[in-house]
Amino acid sequence: MNRNKIVVIAGGLALVALFFYLDLGRFLTLESLKSNRQLLLQYHAEHTLLMVAVFMAIYIVQTGLALPGATILSLAAGAVFGPWLGTLYAVTAASIGATLAFLFTRYLLRDVVLSRFGSRLAGINRELEQRGLNYLLFLRLVPLFPFFLINLAAGLTHLRLRTFVLGTFVGIIPGGFVYVNAGAGLAQITSLSDIASPRVLGSFALLGLFALVPVIYTKLKQRNLITP
Repeated sequence: MNRNKIVVIAGGLALVALFFYLDLGRFLTLESLKSNRQLLLQYHAEHTLLMVAVFMAIYIVQTGLALPGATILSLAAGAVFGPWLGTLYAVTAASIGATLAFLFTRYLLRDVVLSRFGSRLAGINRELEQRGLNYLLFLRLVPLFPFFLINLAAGLTHLRLRTFVLGTFVGIIPGGFVYVNAGAGLAQITSLSDIASPRVLGSFALLGLFALVPVIYTKLKQRNLITP
């Protein structure tokens, strides 16, 4: 491993260690967001562009390093920026962070990830290799698969970068909007479980199944169960 790779990995580990050493997770709670909402709104009104830049930078780092707090950040986006701009900022930042994790895995952490998660990622890797965009959309739309594991799995495959970026950005829009829109009505939320109701999760599952339709069709056709 060359020096540049070591420096990048060491920098990432240092950021993770700093996050937990300073207990920054205490700011990424529903209670903290509610108590600081007015302060955030005031700062946004006075420093709009800076607020957007700082928010997106925090979200990118959180996603890229798989730190806790994505749900709270999405709620914060809605509480501060509103549902539409909040969704744009949150989804864009999450996609950038996921892409960084994808690239880190592909070029820096391949051996480490394979030794740690290889058996858990084998099935996802195989489907991503064969099905590409459709399977990635399915993984992003159905909230059953940890976000960071999908980033790691995709980084181990030959999936094209542009396919990963497109599938991630499009695939997380529905879920992102649900949480950001909930954040716009922050006062009504008493628990994070109020957002991810069975009905909402079921809707995501249906969207994911629609993304798999071309894959299912291809498999049935290969087995001669469907004639052209």
